[in-house]
Amino acid sequence: MKNIAGLMKQAQQMQQKMADMQAKMEATEMEGVAGAGLVRVVLSGKGALKSVKIDPKLIDPAETEMLEDLIAAAHADAKSKLDEMMESETKSAMGGISLPPGMKLPF
Repeated sequence: MKNIAGLMKQAQQMQQKMADMQAKMEATEMEGVAGAGLVRVVLSGKGALKSVKIDPKLIDPAETEMLEDLIAAAHADAKSKLDEMMESETKSAMGGISLPPGMKLPF
């Protein structure tokens, strides 16, 4: 019975850590850049696009395809950083407990 009580306590602690991590992620913003900083995007911790900043010297009607590519690259950069942060935070919250291969937490 002591093991079950200990497991329940661990589960409650982990649940609280996960709730804290989710709150932290919701408050987080991640910036991605492309074109040596000429295009910047900001994503929320949940991955929603919050803002796009474009250096005025890139705004050339003849170069719209390049600008579109840079926006996509900046978004990918921010998303990659956000995913890395999420993975790190999840490992920290899990306290060394690993999930089975292929299983992900619902965020």
